[in-house]
Amino acid sequence: MEIHTIKLGISNCYLIRDKGTILVDAGVPGKFNKFIKKLKSLNIEPEEIEAVIITHCHWDHVGCLKEIKNQTGAKVSVHKNEKDLLEKGELSVPPGVTRWGKIMGILLKGLGRKTSTEPNKVDMVIDDEGASLQEFGIPGNILFTPGHSLGSVSVIMDSGEAFVGDAAMNGFPLTIGPNLPIFAEDLSDLRDSWGKLIKKGAKRIYPGHGNPFPIERLIKKTNLLFY
Repeated sequence: MEIHTIKLGISNCYLIRDKGTILVDAGVPGKFNKFIKKLKSLNIEPEEIEAVIITHCHWDHVGCLKEIKNQTGAKVSVHKNEKDLLEKGELSVPPGVTRWGKIMGILLKGLGRKTSTEPNKVDMVIDDEGASLQEFGIPGNILFTPGHSLGSVSVIMDSGEAFVGDAAMNGFPLTIGPNLPIFAEDLSDLRDSWGKLIKKGAKRIYPGHGNPFPIERLIKKTNLLFY
């Protein structure tokens, strides 16, 4: 299995290849050309991407989705709780749950950070039971992992790599080192979601912001060991 990080603005997208190819998330708006250049450097044709899994519908994770879908013909997957948001182009903004998160929330609001994007048709609706990725030739599953947002999902491989969107963060100016997100809709749901990921065998975490890290670093820092 191959994993390629594609950094589009402040957010990471992840290209996962095995017998097939999928993309996790779609970056910030205005970075589509960078996305295409990265594919060329990897000798991957856009049409090889069969599905785009959106971990959650925030502006920095769906910004290039319209262009990517048009170029690749890939199926777009999102959880049922956020299907309408994506199809209407209405993006939610979670509240800050740490002191820094609350400050950042005020700063982003002051900068006029957009809370809308181009509407995108959803091809695959994920329910609370999640879904297998076998039909795309990928040895893994989509898990419903709410907390950061009401419809957050994660992609976890059979071998333990977990692509968690903003269920964790690992990069300045959001966090220093691996940590839980500074923005969240429900911290109780978030901790339950991490319990689910741990039980499913998550070993190496690929966050939406920052570098990958072993799950032990998050467990140690956030007292998730009780799971």
